[in-house]
Amino acid sequence: MEIKHHALAGVIEFTPRVFGDPRGAFFESFSARLMQEAGAVGDWVQDNQSSSGAGVLRGLHFQRPPYAQAKLVRVAAGRAVDVVVDLRRSSPTYGQHVTVVLDSQRCNMLYVPTGFAHGFVATEDNTLFLYKCTDYYNPGSEGGLRWDDPTLGIDWDIAAPLVSDKDRALPLFADFDTPFE
Repeated sequence: MEIKHHALAGVIEFTPRVFGDPRGAFFESFSARLMQEAGAVGDWVQDNQSSSGAGVLRGLHFQRPPYAQAKLVRVAAGRAVDVVVDLRRSSPTYGQHVTVVLDSQRCNMLYVPTGFAHGFVATEDNTLFLYKCTDYYNPGSEGGLRWDDPTLGIDWDIAAPLVSDKDRALPLFADFDTPFE
């Protein structure tokens, strides 16, 4: 498996070796040992799945402590532009983001540590997005930032995404007090 450490400390991309033949394909989608050796640590307790049409944007989301979640995300069908934003106040990359294209053909996945906001935009219809999480979802701990925040300056590479009313109402980074040290 190819391992790529991104510019934001702790964000790791994994691209497995895919074995294909006329019958189809096979790849290892998760190895706790390999992930831990690379620095993607966590006791995985919940898997989530979403389905989105092309142009659907979800995010930027996180959960506040003590229910903060690390995530391992990938696309099982389709393609998405995935974005993570560093919300760790003491981090030298606080407020910066990384963009990674997740593609079902490459089978790549991204480890998002706690202390990051996460979002994605589907670039193909029927994009199936999978999340492996280190803590259970807690509605009272939900947090987020506006996807189109001018301070963050994220290029989602889409002119008019389909965004929920809930995500449109999230606060701007300038009005945000991070719960992450």
